[in-house]
Amino acid sequence: MSLLLAHPVPFEGGVRLPPNKAQSLSKPLGQAAIPPVLIIPLRQHIGAAATPVVNTGDRVLKGQVIARQEGFIGAPVHASSSGTVIGIGEHPVPSPSGQADLCIVIETDGRDEWIDHAGLADDLFETSPVDIHDRILAAGIVGLGGAGFPSAVKMLPGLHFDIRLLILNAAECEPYITCDEALIREKADEIIEGLAIMRHAVQAGECVIGIEDNKSEAIEALERELEKQGETGIRLVKLPPIYPAGGEKQLVRSLTGLEVPSEGLPLELGIVCYNVGTIHAIYRTVSRGEPLISRIVTITGGAVREPRNLDVLIGTPMRELIEQCGGYADDVDRLLLGGPMMGFTLRDDSLPVTKTSNCIIAAAPGELPAPPPALPCIRCGDCVTVCPVSLLPQQLYWFARSDNHERLQEYKLFDCIECGCCAYVCPSHIPLVRYYQSAKSAIWERERRRLKAERSRQRFESRRERLGMEKLEEAAAKLPAEEEEKVDLRAEIEAAVKRVRAKRKRREAGDNGKESGDGD
Repeated sequence: MSLLLAHPVPFEGGVRLPPNKAQSLSKPLGQAAIPPVLIIPLRQHIGAAATPVVNTGDRVLKGQVIARQEGFIGAPVHASSSGTVIGIGEHPVPSPSGQADLCIVIETDGRDEWIDHAGLADDLFETSPVDIHDRILAAGIVGLGGAGFPSAVKMLPGLHFDIRLLILNAAECEPYITCDEALIREKADEIIEGLAIMRHAVQAGECVIGIEDNKSEAIEALERELEKQGETGIRLVKLPPIYPAGGEKQLVRSLTGLEVPSEGLPLELGIVCYNVGTIHAIYRTVSRGEPLISRIVTITGGAVREPRNLDVLIGTPMRELIEQCGGYADDVDRLLLGGPMMGFTLRDDSLPVTKTSNCIIAAAPGELPAPPPALPCIRCGDCVTVCPVSLLPQQLYWFARSDNHERLQEYKLFDCIECGCCAYVCPSHIPLVRYYQSAKSAIWERERRRLKAERSRQRFESRRERLGMEKLEEAAAKLPAEEEEKVDLRAEIEAAVKRVRAKRKRREAGDNGKESGDGD
């Protein structure tokens, strides 16, 4: 039975926003120049940072691994072009806090010399899904829609469980951002092939492309390519342009009518979603053997002379891209990474492009003004009306202000996708999302401290039991075997040792069971 509805249904809430997309789509997709220096962060994904495998002074080739994956949730990092490693150390990276992180700095040589690389077998659909997974893992591909979750980890359930529906998220609902639309217009054939590869890799029963109906040229390109390739197993569904139609849970709701469980994943419904850029990166990896070393970035805003989309090497300083788009046309009021709803302000334009950098907005004065000072909440309820997750933003705001973490979790704070709809319509201009982000961080920190204390307690108890058992064993060894009156005492000691060991095994079994349950 199909999971897809005959016609899409609207999700709860959402807002209609001015698209501001035409500016960056007026020019075709371009290729950014190789910068003199690449600054490549080692944490460009959810999970542990990669570990360097090169040293200062080493010459590296394009596509070469320069940092290996650490931990199950992680991704390796590759050189975006050939050159010499001139530094490994802390460097400012794009983040809301403006913090620094470990980076590898490469002075490029202009040759753009590749390592030896090749795709998998000609008939990709005869290739084992496990082989495709391994290739994606080695290529360091992560979600390019902004989250940065390692793609190989995301596809693992498809190797073991029944995936009923694969969704290509082509909604790209936030204003200004057009990197996915530009990619579809130029590379629709590769996107359709990449989607077919991923459908085979996760063994999905159905496959659908969800795209907003105002992207006429991209829709035509996809329809033309589906017909050309004779692809009848992929359905194209047009969605109304309501923000945040591209949210994963909202997209699932629109296409299937199903609700993703609270704090759950589409996987629990047998559904997996991938972004357009991610699918294209997977196509290049599987068919050509190329790791993820570049991505499409939208450079736009009223302060940019020639807004457009560029294919950019990871690690390129953002000011290089502004210059390749004609430089600044006006005073820059704000420089943002991402869209105006979910993006964040950058301190300067020297920061490097990462795998999750989808849009750079140089806003002219008055274009994206900062909100005025917040006023008291008037309890109008507008925030409740537009919340796409059916939360109570007003209540979450009060609980966040009072640090009432228990009530925040009771009111499903972690279901909030931080889309900004509530703050957008708030007549009091309250920065609601900031309160939610701060509260989430506080809860995570409290949980981290609790887990650390629990581990310390377990280590202390284990040590105490171990020392006690050693003393018991030592006492038992000293007892003379020939003394009749000591036999009962030896038996009691041995029984005590067995009880301690049994208690430890029960505790370890309980901990392991808890860990495996959390992982599910």
